[in-house]
Amino acid sequence: MDDDTRPELKAYRDRVNRTLDDARAEARDKRHAKGYRTARENLADLVDEGSFQEYGQFAVAAQRSRREYEDLQSATAADGIITGTCTINAATVATQRSRAAVVVNDYAVLAGTQGFFHHKKLDRICELAMEQRLPMVMYTEGGGGRPGDTDVHVQIAGLNIKSFYTWAALSGVVPRIAVNNGYCFAGNAALFGCADFRIATRTSWIGMAGPAMIEGGGLGKHEPTAIGPIDVQEKNGVVDIVAEDEAHATRLAKQLLSYFQGAIQDWDAAPQESLRDAIPADRRWGYPVRRVIETIADTGSFLELQRIYGRSIITGFIRLQGKPVALIANDCQQLGGAVDSEASEKAARFLDICNAHGLPVLSLTDTPGFMVGPASEVEGAVRRMGTLFTVGAKLTVPVVAIFLRKGYGLGAMAMTGGSFMSPVYAATWPTGEFGGMGLEGAVRLGFRKELEAVEDPAEREQLFEQLVARMYEVGKATEAAAYLEIDAVIDPADTRDVILRALAAAGTR
Repeated sequence: MDDDTRPELKAYRDRVNRTLDDARAEARDKRHAKGYRTARENLADLVDEGSFQEYGQFAVAAQRSRREYEDLQSATAADGIITGTCTINAATVATQRSRAAVVVNDYAVLAGTQGFFHHKKLDRICELAMEQRLPMVMYTEGGGGRPGDTDVHVQIAGLNIKSFYTWAALSGVVPRIAVNNGYCFAGNAALFGCADFRIATRTSWIGMAGPAMIEGGGLGKHEPTAIGPIDVQEKNGVVDIVAEDEAHATRLAKQLLSYFQGAIQDWDAAPQESLRDAIPADRRWGYPVRRVIETIADTGSFLELQRIYGRSIITGFIRLQGKPVALIANDCQQLGGAVDSEASEKAARFLDICNAHGLPVLSLTDTPGFMVGPASEVEGAVRRMGTLFTVGAKLTVPVVAIFLRKGYGLGAMAMTGGSFMSPVYAATWPTGEFGGMGLEGAVRLGFRKELEAVEDPAEREQLFEQLVARMYEVGKATEAAAYLEIDAVIDPADTRDVILRALAAAGTR
């Protein structure tokens, strides 16, 4: 007998088809009309072709007591969450390192809400990720908890679920990337916020409660688009990278994951000679440090996180000869490169995650120190800046520090793991300058009486500049190296090679 004629095989195929987009044409067309993709379209774009192994595809919402079962099979396909294992980026990284787990919340099923079997599926895949050490990518669009699962008679509040625990417990064990498009409220937002890295499209609204819960709590009536719009969530650091749409977000997720999957074989790099002129001749001028980063890094490999949050420190990833490296760098065009409270916490969290997953760190340092003053203290500077020292002291991965220009005070120490002696190699460009505090501040503080004794403003300014120049000579790059406060002065054009040699000596692959 031909297998195609067996009734059980036909029933199986029909059952599978009810979960797919072709059988859910109305839901698919509604997504497309909004310019969005279906859950399975996002899945297909993310994973390597033919690699996805699905879990719980036949689950439906626990609503058999109120709806027809056949209707549930399509309308609540997979109970609104697609879960499984796969490979991602297998064509560019070692196959064994391309293994991953995936979760895609399906907004076309009951607004992406979390139901009884939905949670069971999420728990199952998180537990597998823990056991098998699988990095996870989760698409989080959805409306949070679902009150309509009438089949469930064994719970009251339903707060004895494990999903949030199992997802959060993966922190520091495997990398977790969350991707969002559209509405992401309540439980879905909690999952998004727990991720190590968070990508969201410009058409994202992310909040710890949706409109109904806010109104029910007596907090007024709000449109969903008023809750956590992307411009708010980007500025406050909730979102690491803003994507144009779901396709762009998926590409970013694959690129971000790749840094934790290891080296790639194909790479290219720009000529390095331009680095010799990257720093302005006038030490008071700023410069675009991202150009320095992009020159040192393999071409096209720099991926920045939280670009407009904590702006005086840049965080992100690069590759050097195909090898992934975590990067922090001072941006002297923001606060003159001074490290403020926001930037401190941003960098500390980033370093903590990268350390947990074994990524070496490159610090490109150019800072006058920590941002100080009454306004800084209002922001909790003492506590928040301290986190950068705490995390730095616990780093077990190699750190390479390259001083581009200024290396002053506690802020410079915090940028290098807490001490200039913490990096496996600390080198400076010839433009480097060092001191316990910025030269101008040191002169005003240390030579106050001498300056106040000069009555003529022009003469006083001339004396000030002379004293600054004298202190610069004392703390310039070659003198700091002569006193062994740093390991070397290097030709800027050799920076890339210097970093690679230092990492190789430290045993990184």
